[in-house]
Amino acid sequence: MSQMSEQVLVLNRNYEPLTVCGWQRAVSMVYVGKAIVVEEDSRILRSPSMEMKMPTVVKLAYQVDRPLPKLKLSRQNLLARDRHTCQYCGRRGKNLTIDHVIPATRGGTSSWENLVACCDRCNNKKGNRTPREAGLRLIRRPRRPKFIPYLSFATFAAAVKNPEWRYYLEPFAPHLVGS
Repeated sequence: MSQMSEQVLVLNRNYEPLTVCGWQRAVSMVYVGKAIVVEEDSRILRSPSMEMKMPTVVKLAYQVDRPLPKLKLSRQNLLARDRHTCQYCGRRGKNLTIDHVIPATRGGTSSWENLVACCDRCNNKKGNRTPREAGLRLIRRPRRPKFIPYLSFATFAAAVKNPEWRYYLEPFAPHLVGS
């Protein structure tokens, strides 16, 4: 089993994504009546007393009211927002830096609207200049993500790539689908 297939998306009673858990936890929630299987795959789980298909998405049998989490400005969340793609040249990868569009030494803030993922080559080319001064253009204007998931933003951005979960996640962040 791949790691993502061992994971189960947990939805609130209103189908809002709450968390991702291991399949064992999901099966135990279904067994005790705390959750209902919404999606399953073809694999069969067997015990001496029962048999069931492996759940991939479960919905809680009751509504969990939680305060909206704060979206933390972090390297992990910035890279997830920018889809691990340099916002100047489009190069994808894990070895990206975070760049101040308006350099901090020139009054640029460390904010969602002024930080972007950047490859080393573009970061060196840009240096302590604005993109225009360096002859670079942003692929996408940096913005604070609109949707704040109960899942961490980075987990949500990764989860939306799972085709079995996409239907349940897309309404909450359509801009992340198709990445």
